[in-house]
Amino acid sequence: MILFAREALGLSESAAIELSPLEGRGSDRVFFRLKQSHNDSVILILYDPNRVENTYYVDIATFLRDIDVPVPRFIRYDSTRCLVVMEDLGDTDLWSLRENPWEVRRSLYQKTLTAAYRLHAFPEGDFPSSRVRPMEGFGPDLYHWERDYFRHHFVRDACGIKLEPSFERELEAELSKLAERLMATKRSLVHRDLQSQNVMVRNGDPFFIDFQGMRFGSFFYDLGSLLCDPYVTFSDSERHELLSFYYELSKLEIDLTVFHDTFWEASAQRLMQALGAYGFLGLKKGLKTYLNHIPGGLRSLQFAATQVLSLRRLRELTGECQRVIDQRG
Repeated sequence: MILFAREALGLSESAAIELSPLEGRGSDRVFFRLKQSHNDSVILILYDPNRVENTYYVDIATFLRDIDVPVPRFIRYDSTRCLVVMEDLGDTDLWSLRENPWEVRRSLYQKTLTAAYRLHAFPEGDFPSSRVRPMEGFGPDLYHWERDYFRHHFVRDACGIKLEPSFERELEAELSKLAERLMATKRSLVHRDLQSQNVMVRNGDPFFIDFQGMRFGSFFYDLGSLLCDPYVTFSDSERHELLSFYYELSKLEIDLTVFHDTFWEASAQRLMQALGAYGFLGLKKGLKTYLNHIPGGLRSLQFAATQVLSLRRLRELTGECQRVIDQRG
């Protein structure tokens, strides 16, 4: 890895460098910060190619930079050795700024939504599929996989709840209809994991990372990821302000009430996926810190489910999950 980094940066063998590991993420990649003697630094990534989305990262980054979606600059890439060197954006992300006054955060979130809209507005017919491979788009199979992921790794494994067959059938019918409504929305490119820890901030501007899961789907999924983020607390007025900002920015030809209802439904879908991930990563992959995110994620899912009339069974299930979590402390 050090040899590759020296080659990428044009450093001699005698040049002093310092390589330090960064906190792991849940995508089968290992990150290092490489500092040179004059204190410049880059990020070095070693990735597992068996997780196919990792092999798409660099091509997607190049595409995003071409359409003015802010992402880090890649310096060198070696698909044989599964190594990447990219610019270091620092340690500040939206999550680290979560306690800052809203007057500070408002501008950062508006800039983030503006950048997200550039992605969402890109015409599907212009997508360069010959050189950029997105992940499988949102459709019946992926939505089904997400709700199974939630039921298996969160409801069953993390909460220890076994659903009654009749309730499970009713829940599946409810969530299948939810998926159908999301598939009926405008099809856009989406980041798929647009939460506060995946938006770095440098010199007052946001940059997206962890975009290797980019695919076509409902832009409401990204809005739910960002504005119903389990890691960050928004007041009702703050969230409403940001939703109104995106609504005006995008000039959508849909009723504002429908826009809000669809946002909450997409947020529920996204939060089910997130809770499934916390259970899987925490219990199956041994990344215990992800279990700490369960209470916040569950509260957010409960709140989202109460904002619409269409998710009655999901509201009941999240209430039972909350009782289990409370009992366990």
